[in-house]
Amino acid sequence: MLSVSVIQTEKLSKRYPRVTALDRLTVDIGPGVTGLVGANGAGKSTLIKILLGLAPASEGTASVLGKDSAREGAAIREQVGYMPEHDCLPPDVSATEFVVHMARMSGLPRTAARERTADTLRHVGLYEERYRPMGGYSTGMKQRVKLAQALVHDPSLVLLDEPTNGLDPAGRDDMLGLIRRIHTDFGISVLVTSHLLGELERTSDHIVVIDGGRLLRSEAIASFTGTTTSLAVEVTDSDAHPDGAHAVRAALTEAGLSVEQPGRVLLVEVTGDDTYDTVRDTIAGLGLGLVRMEQRRHRIAEVFEGGSAHAA
Repeated sequence: MLSVSVIQTEKLSKRYPRVTALDRLTVDIGPGVTGLVGANGAGKSTLIKILLGLAPASEGTASVLGKDSAREGAAIREQVGYMPEHDCLPPDVSATEFVVHMARMSGLPRTAARERTADTLRHVGLYEERYRPMGGYSTGMKQRVKLAQALVHDPSLVLLDEPTNGLDPAGRDDMLGLIRRIHTDFGISVLVTSHLLGELERTSDHIVVIDGGRLLRSEAIASFTGTTTSLAVEVTDSDAHPDGAHAVRAALTEAGLSVEQPGRVLLVEVTGDDTYDTVRDTIAGLGLGLVRMEQRRHRIAEVFEGGSAHAA
């Protein structure tokens, strides 16, 4: 059974006097968590504005949840949450006041807005700080408020524009966990933009890659990070072989296998089922311990670089 599309574009373009932000972009995005990746200036934010009906397209069409972005923007915004990239929070207002206000603007009655605000701020980890003025919040706390206001009216889809901007590694991990839970815990579909490829690899079911406003690839995450014909092998060191990886590489090369060594991990080309036996027996023969031996997976960064080169 085919999934219903949550976002569709057909030959969508947005041209400004000196730049083309989107160039005949055709893409079909289904439910789940979709990562939209591209360098700064690739057209990600422009696409979100068009999807929400906040900016007109130069040509082509876009629809969200089956509604036309050009004609039904208001109806789309009732069903979609939006977390903007830039700081937009009033500093002298508390998180509770702000999120309640946004909930009321989305059509929730006062009592329901307050109940939903409390639940949502608890979900994003701001319940204890909810009455403090947001001007005293850290960057991470402000990002959580922006996420809360995008979720408070229980949307069917949320659009998150660079949600980890300005966060330290721990803050990014926390935000990525929250994003994943939006779908797994509440069944809300997510479109999240980032120029940091590893983030989307960890969070998304599907990846859309755009560059210069053009579509490079749109595939399930499993396709992007599919297994290769290489084994990733990591071994321990020993007194006899203080650099165990170097010793294994030399022995495998002598046995006729092709081996690369980026750091401590060996990448061994698989030529047949006996490759596994050769690697295992070689390591045991050298008296080394096997930490891991697994089929290597591509990372999105490699695919993106390959796609860019191919497009060029």
